Amino acid sequence: MILKNISILNYKNIADAKLELSPKINCFIGSNGEGKTNVLDAVHYMSFCRSTTTNIDSSVIRHDTDFFMINAEYVTDSGAREELYAGMKRGTKKQFKRNKKAYKKLAEHIGLVPLIMVSPDDTVLIHGGSEERRRFLDMVISQFDSSYLNSLIAYNKALQQRNVLLKQDPEPDATLMELWEMEMAKYGEIIYQKREDFIKNFTPVFQSIYSKISGDHENVTLRYVSHCQRGPLLETIQKSRPKDRILGYSLHGIHRDDLEMMLGDYPLKREGSQGQNKTYVISLKLAQFGFLCSTFNANTPLLLLDDIFDKLDAKRVENIVQLVSGINFGQIFITDTNRDHLDQILQNGDFDYKLFHVEKGEIKA
Repeated sequence: MILKNISILNYKNIADAKLELSPKINCFIGSNGEGKTNVLDAVHYMSFCRSTTTNIDSSVIRHDTDFFMINAEYVTDSGAREELYAGMKRGTKKQFKRNKKAYKKLAEHIGLVPLIMVSPDDTVLIHGGSEERRRFLDMVISQFDSSYLNSLIAYNKALQQRNVLLKQDPEPDATLMELWEMEMAKYGEIIYQKREDFIKNFTPVFQSIYSKISGDHENVTLRYVSHCQRGPLLETIQKSRPKDRILGYSLHGIHRDDLEMMLGDYPLKREGSQGQNKTYVISLKLAQFGFLCSTFNANTPLLLLDDIFDKLDAKRVENIVQLVSGINFGQIFITDTNRDHLDQILQNGDFDYKLFHVEKGEIKA
């Protein structure tokens, strides 16, 4: 997939930008806080219908303005053109259009423009709660399996309804409670199996990428942990009902799954240095790219690299540069405050590129 051009109006600190982009590498240079990341965030918004930094859509509207709008033109790997629009006025719902036709459901859009973004905030995958790691799983799998997203929506609806019943006083209707528990178990088992299959196939790709970046200095692995591994999910959920009634929420289910990140035989969050942590999350994201390309998706994902070189030694930077400069990666967007890193990338490859300077939300080629 190639993003040919993008027009951004009143998105975060970007007042008005019209960019014609390189099909290979697009570099955005500027000091911190000038708006480099906001360009990448706008590109991300067009893939996932949301910002990377907030779930409140009105928060992306530039201060002292009443709306934002993004228009983007893409070319698929097969040569077809896709024109996408996103916009929102304060006090109204956001709207997405594909080739001038509005979606009935935004879920229909997910997966059309596959995208992987690597940023400093990704370390939350290591140090954050399990919900961050589940979000990672959900975002990857949803891009190649629409039935997964539908199952996730159905599961979360059943979970929400069960939690409402758990809080009821007097005792909630037992038949209704069992109905929602059966729904949770039905869709939970589907989600569990898809997550387990994904981790099984994804882990070797991730380990290979990590090995290349680190120079074979460390061994890493991923461990998927789920209540489904205890036996039939319905039995586990129903057994927990008395305790859940006391607490007022559901203790068991795939909404409590986790992905353990290991360095050798120990948890990464306890043993990893800053450089190892960053190498780990970069490897996860680059492996995500490779996995989507080789396994499921018809379109090559866009790769967004936001300020990824800080805290890495020179050798690891060089190894990353060699990886992303290769023919296996498609269109790449890179931000950095350090021109040296970008010059190194551009000098190491014979490919088309564009360089943009970003200052106070203004973007100049």
